[in-house]
Amino acid sequence: MLRRDRQIRTVIHQLVDAGLFAIAFWLAYALRANPDIIEWLKLEPTSPFKNFAWLYLVLIPATPLVLESQRFYDHPPLCARGAILWPLFKGCVLITVGLMLTVYLFHLVVARGIFVLFGCTGFCMVYLKEELVRALLKSKVARFQFKRRFIVIGTEREIAKMRAQLQEQTDESVEIVADLNLLETPVQQIVPLLHQYSVYGVILSAKHTYFEQVEYVIRACELEGVEVWLIADFFATQISRTSFDELFNRPLLVFRSTPEASWQSVIKHVMDRVGAFILLIVLLPLFLLIAIVIKMTSPGPVLFRQQRSGQNGAPFTLYKFRTMVTNAEQFKQELEAMNEMTGPVFKLTNDPRITRIGKWLRHYSLDELPQLVNVLRGEMSLVGPRPLPVDEVKRFSDLAHRRRLSVKPGITCLWQISGRNQIKDFKDWVRLDLEYIDNWSLWLDLEILLRTIPAVFAATGAK
Repeated sequence: MLRRDRQIRTVIHQLVDAGLFAIAFWLAYALRANPDIIEWLKLEPTSPFKNFAWLYLVLIPATPLVLESQRFYDHPPLCARGAILWPLFKGCVLITVGLMLTVYLFHLVVARGIFVLFGCTGFCMVYLKEELVRALLKSKVARFQFKRRFIVIGTEREIAKMRAQLQEQTDESVEIVADLNLLETPVQQIVPLLHQYSVYGVILSAKHTYFEQVEYVIRACELEGVEVWLIADFFATQISRTSFDELFNRPLLVFRSTPEASWQSVIKHVMDRVGAFILLIVLLPLFLLIAIVIKMTSPGPVLFRQQRSGQNGAPFTLYKFRTMVTNAEQFKQELEAMNEMTGPVFKLTNDPRITRIGKWLRHYSLDELPQLVNVLRGEMSLVGPRPLPVDEVKRFSDLAHRRRLSVKPGITCLWQISGRNQIKDFKDWVRLDLEYIDNWSLWLDLEILLRTIPAVFAATGAK
């Protein structure tokens, strides 16, 4: 199934699932509030539904996000039932627990039985929906209406590979009715095959040496009104993901090894700006207190400014509360031999340049707070690889390490919540940053932010 088809299917399922969980919440309340059930089980009466109906504002948008985080929507339409049940079960547990925490935070009085009924009802309703979809797709009507007939064109090896992949994916929406071997059959035979099999489309799997034949097939299918799917794997890539776009109305094949622009990335930008603005206002008294303490205990400015490498290596001025003596940079060369981190980065546990209050600020990562200004200015994100000084980036010995510069740097990241004080090799640091980039999602950002809070309070601070 094409990505665009999967995306449409996923959005439809997400909307339906959000509605089903909304109904499940109402049914759970209706059952728990039923007078006969209350009298039968000798339960306490519950509050009117209107008192917490506003929870739908949290429940409806959160449900698809939670299920997506458990990869519930990644399964093929006719996959094994186990691939549906386990992600759905985990998602229902997280949704129920999240609803309970929301109720607790807002001090609402909701009978505990409602949550149990809600989780069970939501699970059953969504699973029933999946079974109905499965039955529908297996019906004769669906097979006639949704099954797409294709001709595969390529070399014998490429045709066999395509048939094997379709069989592995158990994608019954695609049926190969014929094939055309470019090495044995003239490409002009495509037109009679189109007429004979009444196909939906043609799948082309051909290397660049066959571009002339590929062009002929595309033009023939244009005249017939038949779709052509060109498998563009004629350029060998290691980690890049491909997508199609248009540039000045010309078809464009994009190779990308970083997260592509999406609604999730738009939400991330909004969260960064709004979150930084709110935190700056809330933490303003703490900012003033830290500034006064720094000024009273050590001569010099309150803020430390340094040129760091931002997205794509573009330099920007990073702000931190000053934790070292004012002439710290002059002594750095003398301490290079004591560096505890392999690679271009300098890290020293008991750095003699750190002031007494600076050691405490670093211990709890409070020196990083002024970077909220960098986030508000769009130079940084709340979550992302930590920005390194420009001179350290220039000393990268492995060009692959520069891929960590492909996204906005952040205040917190996987490295900071994964035992950063125990990481001695810069390669391990880069590995965690690239793991974040390759697996990025809005849910991963939220997870890192939540895990950062206990990491800070546990005093696993920076060196």
